[in-house]
Amino acid sequence: MRYRLIALILLAISALAVGGPTLAQDTAKPDVKGLFLLTDYPAVSVRPGTTATISLRLQNYAMPPERLQISVSGVPQGWTSTIVGGGQPIEAVLPATNASVSFELRLDIPKDAPMGTTNLTVTAKGANTVSLPVAVSLVKDLPAKLTLTPALPELRGNSRTTFEYQLTIKNESGKRIVANLAATAPPNFEVSFTEQYGSQELNAVPLDANQSKDVKLKVRPPNTIGVGPQKIVARATAEDTTVTADLGMEITGTPKIELSGKDGRLNAAATAGQETTIPVTVANTGTSAAEAVEMSGSAPSGWKIEAEPKTIDRIPPNETREVAFKVTPTAKAVAGDYVLTTRANARGESASQTFRVAVATSTTWGLVGMGIIGIALLVLFGAVMRYGRR
Repeated sequence: MRYRLIALILLAISALAVGGPTLAQDTAKPDVKGLFLLTDYPAVSVRPGTTATISLRLQNYAMPPERLQISVSGVPQGWTSTIVGGGQPIEAVLPATNASVSFELRLDIPKDAPMGTTNLTVTAKGANTVSLPVAVSLVKDLPAKLTLTPALPELRGNSRTTFEYQLTIKNESGKRIVANLAATAPPNFEVSFTEQYGSQELNAVPLDANQSKDVKLKVRPPNTIGVGPQKIVARATAEDTTVTADLGMEITGTPKIELSGKDGRLNAAATAGQETTIPVTVANTGTSAAEAVEMSGSAPSGWKIEAEPKTIDRIPPNETREVAFKVTPTAKAVAGDYVLTTRANARGESASQTFRVAVATSTTWGLVGMGIIGIALLVLFGAVMRYGRR
């Protein structure tokens, strides 16, 4: 029983193996045979005064190689038709078995050709003859078709930022055009178009049919601009066609630090060897808070200068803070005018202010000097009185 079952299984496998090719042959499509004259676009629209090119190919399926003469019929008077293959005019083609030959029908159409549709026939004639009808419609000049696409339509920065928008201009019409460039921005904004990888400013760009180019729109806001969103409109115009791209920028605040003396005074008085205080006002006239403002100063050699406080944590917009600079001239300073500089440095912002300091010598040293002179005079007087009697 077991051997009979094994024999039946082997028989079934053999039947499937034999029937498989037969089934495949039944479902396979019959082979295509013959000559075929083909084009991807058997009906085209062109403008008078232009040259139209129609791509053709002659396909040989399972036929012996054969020389076929190519001709075009139905060409209107004044038109010029040329069969071009391999970059030169041809009259015949010879497709190999199961191969194709590609060539072109080139039509030169006069400017005064009447509007309408012309039906042409392309024929390949040999032992076998095949033909292909081609419809050519003459139409008026088509309007230019443009697209203007920004890579990043929304940018963010402060009033000192130069915003750069990359724009792609594409000519989607079938002719060469010149696209004029322009932009609309708020008052006092500076705008200019430049090459994508250069600084040359542009007013227009030429575009071949179906060509695209990248340009940059540079926008610089005025320093006095307030915080908030702003809108820019980029525009490209060719003939009667205009396309636009809406662009946005978010203006963030920026601090602006200014230093001045108290009550506007930029001079002070000091005594050699003694500490004096110069009050300084630190103002933030910007549109955002100044953070971690570091105070410092520089003075003539040998002097001491120190700010109190050395760091201001935060100065909100349109507010001020007072800083005391403690200055000590060197004890050997000669009486006269000196210049020192105070500085404030925040994140990305700095300011400085110079002060003139009039230094006077210490009265203590003057009294000491007068005492020395007095003692010297007394010694001299005593010597004269003592030795003068002899």
